[in-house]
Amino acid sequence: MRLWHQDLLPFLPRAQLLGQHRECCALRGKGWGKKHSTVDYVFAYNVEKLVSFHRLVLKEMERRGYNPDQKWYGPEYRGKNIGPWAGLALRKLDIPTSAHIYTEHNRAYLEECLENLRQKGIELKVPFKEDSCPP
Repeated sequence: MRLWHQDLLPFLPRAQLLGQHRECCALRGKGWGKKHSTVDYVFAYNVEKLVSFHRLVLKEMERRGYNPDQKWYGPEYRGKNIGPWAGLALRKLDIPTSAHIYTEHNRAYLEECLENLRQKGIELKVPFKEDSCPP
């Protein structure tokens, strides 16, 4: 389980992008709050950040011609097998794509993600600017 660095979303191969959607769905659903070393940082924030990150994934999917279920754009939606968020004051957020939703998505995490992809045989040619993500 992993959330890829936000800046990698437009460059991820099909399988990793669709896998990212599944991860976001799982985290928003019954996986919310379940410990896992690579995504524990997500639970330190309000769920709105996860919803905003998931929206970036959904927009990238649509840009590539996929048709994700539009229900996932609703901040309260958690999937078919669990009810909406209860007792949370969720608002519709659209964090600009230039903003980094999670502070953990820094340069070191970017390198960690790129190395993880290399280990899977995926070498991304990503045109990054030096100041594209926080140190």
